[in-house]
Amino acid sequence: MKQVYSDAHEALVGLVEDGMTIAVGGFGLCGIPEQLILALRDTGKKNLTAVSNNAGVDGWGLGLLLQTRQIRKMIASYVGENAEFERQYLAGELDLEFCPQGTLAERMRAGGAGIPAFYTRSGVGTLVAKDKEHREFDGKTYIMERWIRADISLVKAWKADTAGNLVYRKTARNFNPMVAACGRVTIAEVEEVVTAGKIDPDHVHTPGIYVDGLVLTPRSEKRIEHRVTRGAA
Repeated sequence: MKQVYSDAHEALVGLVEDGMTIAVGGFGLCGIPEQLILALRDTGKKNLTAVSNNAGVDGWGLGLLLQTRQIRKMIASYVGENAEFERQYLAGELDLEFCPQGTLAERMRAGGAGIPAFYTRSGVGTLVAKDKEHREFDGKTYIMERWIRADISLVKAWKADTAGNLVYRKTARNFNPMVAACGRVTIAEVEEVVTAGKIDPDHVHTPGIYVDGLVLTPRSEKRIEHRVTRGAA
């Protein structure tokens, strides 16, 4: 059985240290581990490198850690929804490593699979390729990208069993499986925990071998990043 913590704060006690690399699941505000991010903020640990598709928004998601100046570096593919991120970056207070979205996903997947590097055409001829090894295969140029191995991975799943197997809900799956795989320690925030054997093996998205602990948070707050409505006819 995996450890099931009473809350997100308990899950991170004694786990997070200054200067760690933290990988966080989610796409925008969809599928982010809301309570674990709040608990990470409350640890007060600083100089963190955050690996995530984006930096949240002002006042929510990883944007909370930007407000408290706990993130020293972001490795991300999109940062366009956060004014505080923009301010810190332009002021030279925050390091940024841009990474194409597919490459970011593959770097984390490679970290979980034990593949230290791979070649991709994404980024060739751009700033992304600066100082990276170039090689030619079948007449085309590729750049080498290194894996991502996080000290801690924080993910959000819909359902888990007591063996740590995870099921994500629809588009909330997004980056979470790759994030879960690349962490040396992975904590999953889930809405439901069932006994082992209750989840059909064919429905498991992240095998329990990757998961070290579970946090049951059935009432997590779900915010909408962009609300688009249509006026009455």
